[in-house]
Amino acid sequence: MPRPLGELEDAVMTRVWQWNRPVTVREVLEDLQQERSIAYTTVMTVMDNLHQKGWVRREAEGRAYRYTAVSTRAAYSAALMNEAWSTSDNPAAALVAFFGMMSAEQREALRDAVRVVQYDGESAADTPAEAPAEPPSVPSGEPSAEPSAPPEAEGRSAEHPRPPGR
Repeated sequence: MPRPLGELEDAVMTRVWQWNRPVTVREVLEDLQQERSIAYTTVMTVMDNLHQKGWVRREAEGRAYRYTAVSTRAAYSAALMNEAWSTSDNPAAALVAFFGMMSAEQREALRDAVRVVQYDGESAADTPAEAPAEPPSVPSGEPSAEPSAPPEAEGRSAEHPRPPGR
């Protein structure tokens, strides 16, 4: 079962996801130090743990590593939601309760996402005349070119990414 990232893991991954480029421990450390006092070795250990768990890949550069996210934040969030939903003893009730917690903006984003999924699943012959020629744009702020699952998750569909469990 995928487990949520810990507080410090999430803070590190947030930077890796936001910067969307290979990063060093030093860069992450300096950014984190604007919010809290933290040691270089702590950040290095967290990034090594994230690498061992399959969340980041790394490449040696001199005596340091550059780390890159394996998955997007959207894929991580989706996997957590899917795991929570699929382990419920009453998935329909869980979805209804979840939808009930959503703001109006979140419900509109959900409607947009459903339209995109429905559009992607239809052939041109199945598309009603009143359907838009293009699927609605759903800005995510994250590139879609990133792989959605770690390398050891080969065989998983990109449509259903799952972060590595531990």
